[in-house]
Order: sequence, then C-alpha cells, then structure tokens
Amino acid sequence: MLTRSTRSMVTFSNDFTIGDSTRALPAGTYEILIEEELMQSLSFEAYRRTATYLMIRGRGRNAGQTSMQMTTQDEVDHAIASDRALSETTNDSEAALSPLEDTT
Repeated sequence: MLTRSTRSMVTFSNDFTIGDSTRALPAGTYEILIEEELMQSLSFEAYRRTATYLMIRGRGRNAGQTSMQMTTQDEVDHAIASDRALSETTNDSEAALSPLEDTT
C-alpha cells in the first residue's frame, strides 16, 4: 500500500487545547503531520486520510523530546478558530495553518 505524508505548521498566539485533552499547550508554532494512503482499484489517483498528528516539542527539562498527539482535522480547525477568536478580543493576531513541502 502506498502512503504519503504532508506536513504543515500552525502558529497559536494563545495557550490552547486539542480535542478532549485537558492538557493546555503553550502558544507557539506546532507541526501538523497528515498521513494518507492511496486508494486501490480506482480509475484515478485518490488518497484517504489515515491519521493526523500534532507534533509537540518538549520544553525545559524535556527539551529535545518530541511527542505525537493523534488528533483530527476538525479538532485542529476548532483550536485555530478558538485561538483566532481569543486573539481578536485581545491583540488582533491570528493562528494560521501554512503548508510546507509535500513529502511522499
């Protein structure tokens, strides 16, 4: 089965949570990793998303460590929207998702 990975970066201006997690993550730039697999038996090339991860880089005594938190695109979009709404009421900055190079 052929797979591909796409990486993008998202910057949060405020502390945030993802999904049902109660763990607040600090403001900053985070990498989003999306994994997809090629759908077989189609007359055209199409990929199906199999996983979305938020890459969390360690800080302080955990510097140098990275963890991957499984999430969904809806949860990422909700976190971005929440950050944007909070920023509009405080300092008019926005979270934004920006694509990086597509790696396959």
